[in-house]
This record gives sequence, C-alpha cells and structure tokens, in this order.
Amino acid sequence: MNVKLALLLPGLILGVNLQAQEKTKEKPKDSITSLDEVIINANTIFGSKYVARNRTGSAYYLSPEELKKFSYTDINRALRSVPGVNFYEEDGFGLRPNISLRGTSPERSAKISLMEDGVLIAPAPYSAPSAYYFPSVARMQAVEILKGSSQVQYGPFTTGGAINMISAQIPDSFSGEIRANYGSFNTSQFHARVGESKPTLGYMVEYLNYNSNGFKDLPDNSNTGFDINEVVAKFRVNSKAEAKTQQALEIKFQYSDEISNETYLGLTEEDFDSSPFSRYASSQEDQMNAEHLQLMLTHKLQFNKNFRITTNGYYNKFKRNWYKLDDVIFNGEKEKIADVVSNPESFTNHLEILKGNINSSDDALLVKANNRAYISKGIQTKLDYHWYGENIFHDLEIGLRYHYDEEDRFQWEDGYNILNGNMSLTSLGERGAQGNRISSATAFAGSIMYKVKYNDLTLTPGLRYENIILQRDNYSDDPSRTGFGLSSRENKVDIFIPGIGFNYAFTKEISVFGGVHKGFSPPSNQEGQKPEESINYELGSRFVIGNVRGELVGFYNDYSNLLGSDLAATGGTGSLEQFNAGEVAVSGLELLLNYDLLSKNNKFSLPLTFGYTFTNTEFLNSFGSTDALWGEVTEGDQLPYIPKHQFNLMLSLEHKKYELNISGRYNGEFRTLAGSGSIPDNELVASNFIVDFSAKYHFSKNLTATGNIINMLDEVYAVSRVPAGLRPGHPFGANLGLEFRF
Repeated sequence: MNVKLALLLPGLILGVNLQAQEKTKEKPKDSITSLDEVIINANTIFGSKYVARNRTGSAYYLSPEELKKFSYTDINRALRSVPGVNFYEEDGFGLRPNISLRGTSPERSAKISLMEDGVLIAPAPYSAPSAYYFPSVARMQAVEILKGSSQVQYGPFTTGGAINMISAQIPDSFSGEIRANYGSFNTSQFHARVGESKPTLGYMVEYLNYNSNGFKDLPDNSNTGFDINEVVAKFRVNSKAEAKTQQALEIKFQYSDEISNETYLGLTEEDFDSSPFSRYASSQEDQMNAEHLQLMLTHKLQFNKNFRITTNGYYNKFKRNWYKLDDVIFNGEKEKIADVVSNPESFTNHLEILKGNINSSDDALLVKANNRAYISKGIQTKLDYHWYGENIFHDLEIGLRYHYDEEDRFQWEDGYNILNGNMSLTSLGERGAQGNRISSATAFAGSIMYKVKYNDLTLTPGLRYENIILQRDNYSDDPSRTGFGLSSRENKVDIFIPGIGFNYAFTKEISVFGGVHKGFSPPSNQEGQKPEESINYELGSRFVIGNVRGELVGFYNDYSNLLGSDLAATGGTGSLEQFNAGEVAVSGLELLLNYDLLSKNNKFSLPLTFGYTFTNTEFLNSFGSTDALWGEVTEGDQLPYIPKHQFNLMLSLEHKKYELNISGRYNGEFRTLAGSGSIPDNELVASNFIVDFSAKYHFSKNLTATGNIINMLDEVYAVSRVPAGLRPGHPFGANLGLEFRF
C-alpha cells in the first residue's frame, strides 16, 4: 500500500480511464446481499445500477439505455426522473443548468460536486464553481448521482451530493455510431463516434454538433439560438492479458466551443402573459462565446485482484465572454435591468428603452463584457485494497488530491444607443474597468473509506480532509496589472469531514440503509469567512415486492451556517461575494418505484417508473440581505427556488422492433424570494406538468429511425424570474432522426 508509488508514476500530469478493460458487470441475480465482489472503478462512483442499488447511501445510476430513450441534450430533462434532484431552467436547452441535490442552493449548480470521469469539471471548483460550463449529456454514456451519507470520497461539496458524468468509453472491439436529427426551430444534432481495442492498444474518437435558431423572438428576427461543437479523443496502451502486474495508461483530450445568443434579460409580468417567447430589442447584442479544453492522463496499476492504484492527472481550461446588457440609463439615472423589469411601474421610461419603443441617447444601454478565463488542474490518486475473512469482507479505499484553480476576470462595459429598435455602439469601455482580478484556490484533499460486510450487515465509516487556501488579487485601479495599488486578501480552511453509512439486508428482497455525515462547502476568499457546514441524516429502504422494485428515503439536513452568493445569474451584482445565511433545516422524502406491467409477456415489456420528491426548507433565524435571491429573511421562511413537491412518471412500450416512451414531470410552485405562507404573485413561479415523447423503430440491428417531442402538450410556463425577469420553458418541439451503428 505504498501511496508514494502512485504519486511518482511517470506521466502523472494529466488523467485515466480504464473502464474499457474493466467493465463492472451486473450480477446475474440482482440480490441486495452480495456486494463484496464489486470493485468501484476510480473514474466512476458506482459503474452500474447494481452497485448504486447496494450502496449504504442513496444513489442513482442513469444507464446508457435510459439516456438513449429520449436522447436528451438537456441535462435538466435527463435528470428529471431522479428523486432528490431539484433544478430550475433558464434558457430552455439546458446550456447553463441550475441543479440542486436535496435542497442545496441551485444557482449555477455551485453547491454540488460536478465531475466528468471522476474529475472535477466546474470551471474553478473551489474558487468559482458556478457552472457556466457544463458538458453535453448527449455524448455521455451514463450519469451517476450520489446523495446522502458515505459520500466523503467526493468533494469539496459534501452536503447534497455529487454528479459524475461518464463519457463514452473505448469499446472492446471495432465499433461506432452516427446519429443525426433535425426539428423545430432549426434545431439539429450530429454525433459520430468510432473506436477499437486491440490486445494492448485502444482508441475512441467522437464529434458532436448541437445547434438551434432558438425559440425566442427578437423584433429584428435575429438568431436567438446557439451552436456548440465538441471533440473527444481517447487513446489507451495497456499490458498484455497474461502479465502478472496489469498496467494501463489512457490519454483523454476534449475540446468544445460555443456561440449562444443568450441574454439575462427576461420579461415583465404583463409582457410574459401576452407574448412569452418575445425578447426585448435591447438584448439583440447579447452573446456568449466560450471555449473549453480538457486533458487527462490516467494510469492504473493492478498488482492483483485485491489491490490496485489508479491515478488521474488533469488540466481544464475554460474561457468565455458573455457580452450582455447590464444597465439602462434615462435622464442620467442608471438602473439595473433586473430592477427595471421587476418594477416596471417605477421605471416606465427605462422599460420603453429596453423594448426599443423610444429612441435613446448615446450610452443609454450599457453592455457588459463578462470576460473570464478559468484554469483547473491537479493530480489525484486512489488506492483500493480488499480482503476476505470467514463470513466477512473488507475494503479500504484511500484517496489523495492536490488541486489548483483560478478565475481571471478582465471585464468592461460598452455604451450603445437604440434608434428605431436598432442598437448602435456609441462608446468603448475601458478594458478591465468592470472587473480586473484573479481569484484562486490551492487545495489538498484526502479521504479514507472503510467498508466492512459481515453476513447481511454492511458498514462504511469514512473521513475526508480538506485544506484550502483561497486568495484574490484585485487590480481594479491597475488595468495593465503592473502591481500598482494591488489589493490582496486570503482565507484559509482546514477541516475534517466524517461520515458513516450502513446497509442491512433482512432478506434478498428488503434492506434498510442510512447514515449520517458532515456537509461542507468552501467559503469565498473573504478573510475570516467560515465555510458552509451541516449535519445530514438519512434513513431508507430498498425493496422488491412481487414485480415492484422500489426505494423510499427520508433525509434531514441541519445547516449551522448556510452561505449565499451574490451572483448576477440570480439578479445580484455578480461579485460572487458570499454572505452568512445562518441556520437552516432541509428535510424531505424520496420515493422511486419500478414495475413492468407486462412482465409475463415474451414479446412486449411495459415498464412503468414513478419518482416523487418532497422537500421542506426553513430558515431557523432572521437576517437581512441585499442579494436579490434572498432579500429580508425572517425565521420560519422557506428557501427560494426549491419546490415542495415534484414527481415524474414514465411509461415505455418495448418490442424488439420498436419502442415508445412517454414521460411527464410535475414541478411544484416555488417562491423566488425567501418567505413563508402564500406566495405573492410577483415572487411566484407557478407549477407545471410537462410531457415528453419519444419513439424508435429498428429497421435492423444497425439502423434505427427516431422521433422526439418536447413539451408534447405545448404548455406555456415560466421557469424562473432570474436573472432579470420572467423566462419561458421550451415550447412544443419535435424532431426526426436516424441512428446508424457498426
């Protein structure tokens, strides 16, 4: 168990994946009791539904078959069937998701650990974790969602859980696929993948393009959609099968670029009611330009069937410039667009300028270049050793990670006028005047998880350690960054994060699991600011009754120090400054049921899936906040943007020649400001029930025709009131496509 050996292995600057050689196989009998033979791959959390169902904490594995049912590109829609997952939409396509696990703050998915192939994927996971980059679920092979206890292996965010996206693996033999579809709003997708494995070599290359003209309408009829390209390549070299010590080295390269004509500017209540898919003329210049690069190198060293070390080195670079309207000026009075849209009666003339109904003076519209560059890099190693005794199984997993990330802001604001509904540039802003600083984090993390299984009882005590140094260098008075007038600050965190989980199988059909663990989220770089902390409890049961398979879980998260963030995405200033929101209690219930209505039929299957989530949130103290998402908070208030009730129902008709899938999701109403009692109309996002449909017809084992309908009932609904005004969900949209496999 020489950990130093893992840290000194050659070529450990970048990241591994060996799952093509080592696929975690489903058990022939999916019993609840026999888990001891399963060894988790270092690039996955579970690797299969079987392992997910047998963890001591709550977990869900979205398998390749589930992801292919609807072929979603929108991560929000892909996750809608998973209990315990909350989200609010923003653009209708899932480009920048806002995901919450068990009541964590959903804004930009910044309070959960996001990973791809076991490596943190947020732009700057410690110093600026807001998910302005999110990999396309269309190219993923599987998605893993971990909630609840025994998650100390995955951090830094341990309160709600972790989401790990598993990219396409190198295949065992030469194979590939080509998928293409086209539909409403000129939305299209093209996806091609090819790969092969030889005894000591393997490779995989894929390309994805996803684009649309968008479903919103600008007065000048310009494009409100996007165009995204992604390229992924993997190459593996490994030892021969007969080698005593098995080794493999895999290189992964990923590149993506995005142009999206997206805006923060929404609609007033009156305009949303009359024309929900309109956009104001003053958003015509808004556009996001982004590029993402990932390099990973992974080395796996397996000494024998009981002992192995897997090491990932990784480098992520993300740069983006979201050029978008920020302020509007009338008669010398400058107002934020969020304030104008939420208070139209108070800012009538400002609103008319936003709509383009009146001509403005020069520099009346200030468009901010939110120009940022991110780096995230590190090395992590995971040691796994397991052994057997009489009626007992032991597994010891030790993980170490050294990580550095940074966010470099260099932003400015240009002035425009609007004449006859058309915007014209009237002044160029001083580069760096609207943000010129570098925020960074250096972190060392370690974890140890011990699993012991004795007869029908499994225990998993674990401990995580995080040592973090958060820094900021502010060059606000020094555009050239010469060091003149530099303002710096630093915050340090040193914390142990314990947890323990259990699972007891009464029979092969019924088990009880649960646990308790410490929740943690890093603070910002403000000197002396404390991290977000909580104690989290869960208790649940997995059961099989006849042909019904189910899971019922109750959870309670007791926050001693909840942190809120000042994000422009929630109507704030975008400073990212965090503030103490004090004590909060989040409790809930999750139910998942699966039943095949035609289990005895040899030609057809009719699987039915039902998932339900109840979430109750409550502030346990009062405080004042200038952040638009929180406002003035009184003890007993509920957290914003977390619905109490949500459920998803999916029914599929499956035959060897075709399949039909229909899925409906109910998302309960939620408030957009902290409060209690009935929700005021201007703080309400109403409930909705959205139905999606998909169909496939297999001409042969190689060729399939596909059809998808999003929002089949053409429901018109609001998804949020942030960043600045009401925003619609995706309207009725249909597409047709072909899939060719070889």
